[in-house]
Amino acid sequence: MLQNRIAALLAASLLATPLGAPLAAQDKPKDESRAEKSAERAPQIVTVRRTGTFGGQRISYAATAGEMFLKDNDGTPKAAINYYSYVKEPRDPSRPVTFLFNGGPGSGSVWLHMGAFGPKRVAIPSDGRDDGAPPYPIVDNPDSLLDVTDIVFIDPVGTGFSHALGKTDPKEYWGVTKDAKAVAQFIRLWLNDNGRWNSPKFLGGESYGTTRSAAVANELEGQYNDVGLNGIILISAILDFGAQAEVEGNDMPYVIAVPSMAAVAWYHNKVADRPASLAAFVAEARAFATGPYATALLKGVALAGEERAAVRRQLARFTGLSEEFLERTDLRPAPGRFWKELLRDRGLVVGRLDSRYTGRDRDNAGEGFDNDPSFYGIDAGYAAAINAYVRDDLGFKTDRQYVTIGSVQPWDWDLGRGEDVYYKSVAPYLGRSLRENSGLRIFVGQGYYDFATPFFGAEYALSRTGFPADRIKFEYYESGHMMYVRDEDRAKLTRDIRAFIRSR
Repeated sequence: MLQNRIAALLAASLLATPLGAPLAAQDKPKDESRAEKSAERAPQIVTVRRTGTFGGQRISYAATAGEMFLKDNDGTPKAAINYYSYVKEPRDPSRPVTFLFNGGPGSGSVWLHMGAFGPKRVAIPSDGRDDGAPPYPIVDNPDSLLDVTDIVFIDPVGTGFSHALGKTDPKEYWGVTKDAKAVAQFIRLWLNDNGRWNSPKFLGGESYGTTRSAAVANELEGQYNDVGLNGIILISAILDFGAQAEVEGNDMPYVIAVPSMAAVAWYHNKVADRPASLAAFVAEARAFATGPYATALLKGVALAGEERAAVRRQLARFTGLSEEFLERTDLRPAPGRFWKELLRDRGLVVGRLDSRYTGRDRDNAGEGFDNDPSFYGIDAGYAAAINAYVRDDLGFKTDRQYVTIGSVQPWDWDLGRGEDVYYKSVAPYLGRSLRENSGLRIFVGQGYYDFATPFFGAEYALSRTGFPADRIKFEYYESGHMMYVRDEDRAKLTRDIRAFIRSR
């Protein structure tokens, strides 16, 4: 069916915070007696007291590694949601609290937790080199947001240590709306348990976590029993899957990709007469993509002669690809081809998540890279860090494997709106939230060198009819999908979000 094909394409196009490699299916527990027993036990909650300096302030805080059970209407535990909370002491119910998660779908919150906003982080190379072999330094993180907000990192079912309980099928939680309902339920329960219903509230995610943010905001604010939000933080946003679906006949992905291609070509010195300013060159590319290039693609096979030649010359200038190659692609260079072709003359490929990273494939032929050098350059360090920190420092005890990126398939893309069977976008949720909550603002952080969630895709999705532009703040970073792996951008990102939270 066409609907199934679209769902498969959406899943393939996504990417977590790190991302889209094929993953082995996660089986239901084989030991039913053990599964039954896990549903009967009490949630594990471990709290330790710590002190650190964040944003220049000395902060005492309670660090909790815990589980919360989501229950059926009859009180039967159905799922254990693991979370990590950091709450300033003495506790202040009027202080902001921020709920954060990563993407995937299928990614644990390890990336934002141990890379950007937690009180500790893993220190991996900042300049596009791979993370090598252990040990990986786990260091204090003065960039953590604890000076301006309490923080709760959430691992949805199938990620981190979170899992279905008893005979519950985890697929009950695997879908845009199913997942959002579960995360919204967790947030409501956490507010109950911690007396924080009247606190200023921020919600945020990275990659598919931005999709989740929109869907969770819809669950929290889309009914009479509202949980009002002060802000939504979108890091490396993916909201409109239809516009970015690389399917035959859809030309929007090529338009969306050109500004990112220009940024990467600029970075790798593949631009003739390279301008000094990256931002200025990107602005030129954006104007070309939405003007002459979009017009040219709209003309389809009617594009010919000098008009075609002029567009081809400009496209070559912005992408760093030869006119001959672009003509062979019919002026539609797919991102996968770009990663392989841009530095082919150097025997290198560029990364998908962060195109500052380069790698060498088995050979220099072919249309796509063997593997994403910007993912295998960071994964081991984060996996080691979250396990060492949570198990040894915080003292959370479990024999489960921490799932950094896992399989949560099949993922149900149904948004519960009959009209969007063939076009998936959660952006309208955010537009409605902004229109119906005058105190809500949105922060969007995008890396210039990110092809997993290109920055122009976020701009496009959030500039449609019904979005009050004055309450959407964009910031840009000279790195990729996980901009915080670059030291300068981690500092800038946290400064930007600090300012966003303080300006509520």
